[in-house]
Amino acid sequence: MGTKPALRTCVGCRNSFDKKELIRVIKTPEGEIVLDKTLRANGRGAYICNNEECFKKARKNKGLARSLKVEIPENIYDELIKEVSKDG
Repeated sequence: MGTKPALRTCVGCRNSFDKKELIRVIKTPEGEIVLDKTLRANGRGAYICNNEECFKKARKNKGLARSLKVEIPENIYDELIKEVSKDG
């Protein structure tokens, strides 16, 4: 009997995936918004698919801001999209 995968919902497309398939974006205890590539950093986390479309949807529907309970500046979205574009 294997363990169930840890499912998380993408804040862009609202579909559920194994958390290892998603990118974790966190609000650090200091209030910074950063990508958490380890999936283990301290802070409030939100998960998003590793594609630009989902980031655009999350930006439009404010899914990331709602999940992290903080207003997200436009330049942070731009940085996150650049990060995803170079990884993907």
